[in-house]
This record gives sequence, structure tokens and C-alpha cells, in this order.
Amino acid sequence: MFHVEAIIQNDDGIHCRPSTMIIKHIGDYPGRVDICLNGSRVDARSMLGLLSLGLSKGTALVIEVEGPNEEELAQGLKILFETHFDFPRP
Repeated sequence: MFHVEAIIQNDDGIHCRPSTMIIKHIGDYPGRVDICLNGSRVDARSMLGLLSLGLSKGTALVIEVEGPNEEELAQGLKILFETHFDFPRP
């Protein structure tokens, strides 16, 4: 199992659009991918799970990946969680 910490950088936190990008990045990965925050653990493939964590700017979380190429996937997810997304505001 590989663990890496990420700190949310997006001004609007991790909402639906960034969550969709994170889930797409995981794709059909055959292993386990969890996001841990303050004693809570959610499946990173779950939009509702990610949103339930309330990931706002500055929040530190832990990405846990268990399976093939776990470090590579975890580092890619870290980059996404720390991305400044430039989505147009409605």
C-alpha cells in the first residue's frame, strides 16, 4: 500500500467537476483507492464519497492506493487534488 498527502489548492475546493476528473483518472484501476480525512475513509471512485468530505482549499488529505503501480497512481491523484482548476463560473 502506498500513501501520499495532498493539500487542496483549488479556490473552490473539490466539487463535482474536479471530482469527475479524479474519478476518470482512476478509470478501471483494479486495486483499492481511498481518500482519508480526519478519521473518515471514502472510495475515491465515489462522487458522493468525495463530496461528503467537504474538501475545501487548504484541506490536507491522505491518498491510499493498494494494487499494481500504486505509487504512480497515487502521485497522479496528488497532482489532481493539488491542481488550480480554471472552470468558468456560471
